Amino acid sequence: MELICREEAYEILGAAMAVHRELGSGFTEKVYQDALEIEFQERGIPYKREASIHASYHGIELKSEFIPDFVCFDRVIVELKAVKELDDIFRSQTINYMKVANMDLSLLINFRSPSLQYERFPNYDKFV
Repeated sequence: MELICREEAYEILGAAMAVHRELGSGFTEKVYQDALEIEFQERGIPYKREASIHASYHGIELKSEFIPDFVCFDRVIVELKAVKELDDIFRSQTINYMKVANMDLSLLINFRSPSLQYERFPNYDKFV
């Protein structure tokens, strides 16, 4: 089975690895978000930072909004963390953002580990 958004994920993760290589693992999530935005700009990766996403219920848009860290290539949700370990709450959050926004892929990236940690979640519902 072919990976969904393979090239886009490769570019995003390459940018994240460059940030992690330079900054290491001791900063807050916002610092990594700022640095990754610069890296996206330098690499020409199209993105929207903290784009507002609304869920709907019975076809009615809800007032509450979801705000992922980045939407890249208009297809990929990128959620950043700087935590000791990723847990299922972060995974669920990332997957829900992707599904509500009807994106193809979500990437959960953790900068706190000694080497960059990431998980990818394809939106298989779109490709069935």
